Amino acid sequence: MTQRAVVPSQCTGQPTGQRTEQGEVQRFKAGVGGAQAMAAGSSSFTAAVRLLDASTRESTVMLYAWCRHCDDTIDGQHLGHRTHACADVDAAGSCDDIEKLGLLEHATKMACEGRPSMDPVFIGLAEVVQRHQLPTELLQEHLAGFRMDVEQIRYQSLEDTLVYCHRVAGVVGLMMGRVMGARGEAVLAGARDLGIAFQLSNIARDVIDDAAVGRVYLPAAWLEEAGVAPESLHVPESREALATVAARLVDAAEPYYASALRGIGALPLRNAWSVATARDIYRAIGRKVKQRGARAWDVRTRTSSFEKGRLTARGAGVALATRALSFWPKKDSAGSTGGGSRTPDTGRPQ
Repeated sequence: MTQRAVVPSQCTGQPTGQRTEQGEVQRFKAGVGGAQAMAAGSSSFTAAVRLLDASTRESTVMLYAWCRHCDDTIDGQHLGHRTHACADVDAAGSCDDIEKLGLLEHATKMACEGRPSMDPVFIGLAEVVQRHQLPTELLQEHLAGFRMDVEQIRYQSLEDTLVYCHRVAGVVGLMMGRVMGARGEAVLAGARDLGIAFQLSNIARDVIDDAAVGRVYLPAAWLEEAGVAPESLHVPESREALATVAARLVDAAEPYYASALRGIGALPLRNAWSVATARDIYRAIGRKVKQRGARAWDVRTRTSSFEKGRLTARGAGVALATRALSFWPKKDSAGSTGGGSRTPDTGRPQ
């Protein structure tokens, strides 16, 4: 849990050939499609992305489009909203998810090598990989998170849940850090931790929706302590006990939200403003889940437009403050500068 993140080796593939008119059209479609997917799938993320400079925003939108496409493909969703629940679920996966994951892995590999399919999603991904030299290992690690869904991994402890969060969101933070120009280990570690925090908030918010399609990310040990059977999460009588478990998960996200602050000040100002705003919006969602208790899932927990505006203004202050503080070295209790980073044990070399 205290290991530091390291930057894996980079993609060696480069997009081949000259930029053609057809290629520019496809990249434009990738950007437009990504923006539409983001607007429909995540109003919280959209609010923060609008603050980025044009170039960073373009790359962010194309990277988001790939992440959204992978998620939708595995979950049978459209723009983040489930369209059906598979009735034939077994230990080997469901609805040909294993085959779909294999296709995603192949298409992603080809895009990373600079040979994307004509799908605008993968053309956009190839552009982002080449533009920012995204490490192949991060793309593979993200897809490994979806494999955990396909293989219906059981999350016995918080550490197990954190491995999942690292793969589906922490590595997205690492990729976004690179898109925003971050290269220092501490800054990238903060970006990873922010992704993990986002995912913990999302899990707490979406417990009932996830359970409806057989996905349970809450630690089984916590559910057992609360007297809640995993197959009974959707039962109204379980809500009071379930709320205590969700509150624990929201609390577990706090060290990750705190860790993310240390890297914000090293980013360009507009990027820092965007990240600080996203941090506050997602953190507010988790806090609302905790405050609402058993009523947290009566309606989808979200922040209002007014709240987003207030948090955007606050994010500007946080960005300025962290930039000022970043010029001063931090000291730990022993008097030395530096600090550790909370890293889930993914079973891979760090």
